Amino acid sequence: MRIAVAAGAGDGGELRPLAEDGSPAAPAYAVADLAREIAAREREDAPRWVWASTARLYPRLLAAGVRVARCHDLELVENLLLGHAGRYGEPRSVRAASARLHGRPVPPDPPPSQEASAQASLFGDDDAGERAAPLDDLGQIVEVHAAQRRAAAGLDGFALLAAAESAGSLVAAELGHDGLPWSAAEHDALLTELLGPRPSGGLRPRRLQELADRIGAAFGPRTHVNPDSPAQILKAFAAAGLPIPSTRAHVLKRVDHPAVPLLLEYKELARLHAAHGWAWLDTWVRGGRFRPEYVVGGVVSGRWATNGGGALQIPRVLRRAVVADPGWCLVVADAAQLEPRVLAALAGDRAFADAAAHGDLYAALSDAFRSDEATGGLSARAKAKLALLSAMYGGGTGEAVQLLGVLKSRFPDAFEYVEAAARAGERGRLVRSLLGRTCPPPSAGWRELTLAGDDERDPAEPPQDGARRPATAAQALRSRGRFTRNFVVQATAADWALALLGSLRRRLTALGPPRLVFFQHDEVIVHAPAELADAVTEAVRASAEEARTLLFGATPVAFPMEIAVVGRYADAK
Repeated sequence: MRIAVAAGAGDGGELRPLAEDGSPAAPAYAVADLAREIAAREREDAPRWVWASTARLYPRLLAAGVRVARCHDLELVENLLLGHAGRYGEPRSVRAASARLHGRPVPPDPPPSQEASAQASLFGDDDAGERAAPLDDLGQIVEVHAAQRRAAAGLDGFALLAAAESAGSLVAAELGHDGLPWSAAEHDALLTELLGPRPSGGLRPRRLQELADRIGAAFGPRTHVNPDSPAQILKAFAAAGLPIPSTRAHVLKRVDHPAVPLLLEYKELARLHAAHGWAWLDTWVRGGRFRPEYVVGGVVSGRWATNGGGALQIPRVLRRAVVADPGWCLVVADAAQLEPRVLAALAGDRAFADAAAHGDLYAALSDAFRSDEATGGLSARAKAKLALLSAMYGGGTGEAVQLLGVLKSRFPDAFEYVEAAARAGERGRLVRSLLGRTCPPPSAGWRELTLAGDDERDPAEPPQDGARRPATAAQALRSRGRFTRNFVVQATAADWALALLGSLRRRLTALGPPRLVFFQHDEVIVHAPAELADAVTEAVRASAEEARTLLFGATPVAFPMEIAVVGRYADAK
């Protein structure tokens, strides 16, 4: 059963039951308390809720204590369909989708400020007149959903992708609502230990100021150096007879000067202070929880992004501040060597898939590289890893060339899978994940630069008029080939991760108290009562197996989860 939801400007809204194909199954009806009605229908019918945007509506339901099992997020699915058609960047709102259906001018999506204003009014204290005005148009929601269902039915795997992306939207909202357990006291103690006491008035922390003074002294009394200014650092090195092209760490490490170790330490601590210092702590940690704002599908490959807070880049040094509540634990799980395993399952290369049926994929593949002597002291396992990463990311120089040759001869189907994706990208074509997530098309500038007039021509050949492509065109071709080569693997890995999240969320709901509290590409953290640690561990493993079966069927490729049960995140690895 499906129920379409149109939120009103106040507490109320409209609902309409739908058939599975999206056609109306009963008349629409208005409700004065949308959250209460959704909670009641969830208990009675457990429908799939059809609404414009989970990110806008669901946080308000969560605040009212209402959780739902399933939904269909129209904006996310519209974005997937537009991408599949090669129309990245077009408006994805329900109003825009409805306009496309009727051949009307397509309105732009509202800016985030207007969306935030609309969200703030949901279930707010608006007057009676405002409560009567709907934010969403139920008729448009119903017709756009039906059109999406028809479109998805004609695309292999796309219905599963739409369901997984929508499930991900529920997870993302719940992650922000529930929050990652975070000890402000531990965080403050760590910052004090590394930087000194919290400064006031915009001053540098004591440790950073000490390093700044020592850096200046290392260049001599006549040279003023602000370590926060790359231009001043470059000028100081040039004055010392050591010109360098940039202040990047890998460049500095090649320079023999007493200021270098001080600068490297300063850069690391300054980055911590700027990105996760006391200001971050004040902004993002509330009530003992870090509450990030995830953006589902924020990256074209399907990986998530965040609206500030850096939830996807928690530095290792800060993980000791992630502490379970008393009597609870953190179940930290990540998929081992996920992308190479995805490639093994996608390619159907029997020898490669057999190797991926083991725990350590690189070790299982190492026999293929033992006879190769071109890579000096690298272990056979390291050679296997370098070859696979080079195949997926487009490496083709130095040692990688030798190892790719071995990979091609021993695992030709796996090698050809990513090579075909690269060739498609070089020809300006679209490539897709297993479930149909689609890469963006090349820009008009790229097409003009590469003179792509004949889709069937080998991109390595010159144009038909005999003129040679400039080096910049060749670089553009290779760059897009590298992008599409990795896209088919990374986007399918994102599909798998969404399937994992949806399955795990369902199992955790059955267990009761445990909550998903963190997600990062291929890693999850569950906050659970200590006595349920074993049950959560089993739920994670079962969810990984379900995701494997949903996407790849009876593949022999294993997707093992490395799991640690700890009291603080820092102890997991």
